[in-house]
Parts: sequence; structure tokens; C-alpha cells
Amino acid sequence: MTSEETRAEAPGGADCVLVAEGEVLIRMVIAQYLRDCGYKVIEAATTDEAVAVLEHPDFSVQVVLSDAEMRGRLDGFGFAQWVRQHKPGLPVILVGSPVRAAEAAADLCDDGPMVEKPYEPQIVVDRIRRLLAARPRPK
Repeated sequence: MTSEETRAEAPGGADCVLVAEGEVLIRMVIAQYLRDCGYKVIEAATTDEAVAVLEHPDFSVQVVLSDAEMRGRLDGFGFAQWVRQHKPGLPVILVGSPVRAAEAAADLCDDGPMVEKPYEPQIVVDRIRRLLAARPRPK
């Protein structure tokens, strides 16, 4: 990860989204859109980078947005399973083609199946807001 990929431009206290997307142009567009909406964003180009982010003690991620067709030791579905096992309660939104993923994503994604590509960035922001609003509040 470069410092550019880990920068978070949102005001302090903003929720952080990990964007795991192998296609650099798609990742840049959705990451910037999320930043413009006030979220902190950490970008990962592979599932290996995404796992490293989630294991790093200095990063606090509230939502993961991952492509189903990721490169790395794990594909997007394997990564979502890893998150569920190692970071229980951390919501994962998978994006990809419904032909490959509809049934596989149904039990991995919080709040229903995956988002279909191509997607409108606002759909992702709306899904993130719903997931964050539904999370349990600390006591």
C-alpha cells in the first residue's frame, strides 16, 4: 500500500470504508466518490492488501466494499468469508456480475445479495449508510 492508497481525507471521526478493487480506474472513482460523501477510504488492489489493512492495528474499518473477482490468495468470496471469520460483524458489500455470484454472495453479504456491476456510486453509498445505521451502538 502506498501513502496515496491509505490516505483518509474525511473529517476526524468519519466512518472508514475499505475499497478492495483490482481495476485501478474503478477503485479510484468509487474511492473518490466515497471521500466526497465524507467517508474515510482505504484502497486495496488485491485481497492480500485488504487482509493486511484489516489486520493492521492502526486502521479501523467499518465497512468493506469488495469486487467478487479479486486477485490475491483469495478471490472476493474467499475474502468475504475471511472477513466473516476473522472480523465478525464487519459488513461486506460484494460487487460483481450476478451470473457468477448471486447464490454465493447471498450468505456472505449483509443486507441481501451483491451489488451488480456496472453500478451507480450512489447505490453503494446508500448501502453503506444502511449498514452503518443498522450496526449496534457501543454502550
